[in-house]
Amino acid sequence: QVQLVESGGGLVQPGGSLRLSCVASGSIVSIRSMGWHRQAPGKQRELVAVLPAGGITNYADSVKGRFTISRAKNTVSLQMNSLKLEDTAVYYCNAEVETMTTVRGYWGQGTQVTVSS
Repeated sequence: QVQLVESGGGLVQPGGSLRLSCVASGSIVSIRSMGWHRQAPGKQRELVAVLPAGGITNYADSVKGRFTISRAKNTVSLQMNSLKLEDTAVYYCNAEVETMTTVRGYWGQGTQVTVSS
């Protein structure tokens, strides 16, 4: 069993910053990639940033230059600067994890980010 637990969401004014973190735990052999998605009300879930193991970081065009993804062992973080109203969403951590029996994706429970004046 693998769990992803996010933290760091909250309410921030436009132009402000927040830092999200996600810790993966459980029966993990290795983590192949970690990333963040978000889902705004009435919209589909979309990729924000992904960090493949040994690969090239990929960002959504809407967050390039403002968000930075980083990873340390089983923790992935998302530094969000210059936040805009349209960044308001539930942010979900995801990871592709290898266990003793399978390789599959896992999702966290989500953390709310609200950008409002």
